[in-house]
Amino acid sequence: MIDFSLSTDIINARAMVHMVAETDMRPLSREYDEREHEKPMEWLTMMWNASKGLVSIGGDRKEARGERKAAEKQVRMAVIIEELSWGDAGLYLSIPNAGLGGAAVMAAGTQEQKERFLARFRDGAPKWGAMAITEPGCGSDSAAITTTAVRDSDQWVLNGTKIFCTSGLMAVEKSEGFVVVWATVDKTAGRAGIKAFIVDHHTPGMTVAKVENKMGIRASDTAMLVFEDCRIPIENILGSPEVQQSTEGFKGVMATFDATRPIVAASAIGIGRAAVDFLREVLQKEGVTIRYHVPPTKLTTVERDFMEMEANLQAARLLTWRASWMMDQGLQNSLEASMAKAKAGLAVTQVTQKAVELLGPLGYSRKNLVEKWMRDAKINDIFEGTQQINLLIIARRILGYSSKELS
Repeated sequence: MIDFSLSTDIINARAMVHMVAETDMRPLSREYDEREHEKPMEWLTMMWNASKGLVSIGGDRKEARGERKAAEKQVRMAVIIEELSWGDAGLYLSIPNAGLGGAAVMAAGTQEQKERFLARFRDGAPKWGAMAITEPGCGSDSAAITTTAVRDSDQWVLNGTKIFCTSGLMAVEKSEGFVVVWATVDKTAGRAGIKAFIVDHHTPGMTVAKVENKMGIRASDTAMLVFEDCRIPIENILGSPEVQQSTEGFKGVMATFDATRPIVAASAIGIGRAAVDFLREVLQKEGVTIRYHVPPTKLTTVERDFMEMEANLQAARLLTWRASWMMDQGLQNSLEASMAKAKAGLAVTQVTQKAVELLGPLGYSRKNLVEKWMRDAKINDIFEGTQQINLLIIARRILGYSSKELS
């Protein structure tokens, strides 16, 4: 029997986080969109203090006490992130936490690495984690990475440039965080030579060269990182340093995306839902009722558009929950993670544009947040693999083609 209901624990968590999003995030939303590169430190510290005890390294405290099922961790995260992003996507992305770097350590790290790099997120001052993949010469084509990692005795020496690193500034210079950096140990090996390395905060040779000025998610910093003879301990590699003849090692690195793409999809759904909720309120004030019981041929254009917006978001949500649920069950979810990301990224782009269009002056004006949500939405169709890259992945997996056969 198919069951789409959420557990009581997740429902309660969703209600609590929604209250935070509505009362603590929305009031800051416009202010920190316009004050890019400034941080609401009082709010960030509050969020850090509220969440730091929840950091999981193979099971959190409630799981240990039997108060929460371990097998719903990713679904719970997807539900919570949708609510935070409903509040404000830029603020959500700036919350101190292990971030995508932490997801990479959880997906591919040893237990010793998890303890060494993730335990710090349980106490002390706010900290950030980040992941650096994209380079000036390669966007979503991770196999084209040119940043190098060369072994020198008991160290790795990193050289290269990374761009569009979310929370890069806060992880590298403003806290005791870390960055997971993708680099090649053997350019001649292609994908098989790509490995992930953990670089601790303030490591000599790693600098923040630039913080981007962006269209959306402006409360979150997006940095360019430069590595010049940056030396890290030999044990800071995620996975095996051996370059295998097959691409199994690269697939292991790519497994990080199986965890992070549903998270990005959940964030996209939160932004889209914010736009739909606002549009619904405006229509109700104007006396427009959405008639769900009327045949499609009897509906007005506004009613059809509104229902299509809702349906697209719900389809994206179900794909996201499915990909998350599969991960909770220990099932391979690469296909489903890309399906969720591709659907949600496109849906939120179309939904927020349609909201601005239907609202006219109300949507375009900076008096309301709808135009901001449209700007915040687009990044979800770009980072963690563009729409086109994820559609390629989906096609390869469904049709059984390799990357060489279908690119």
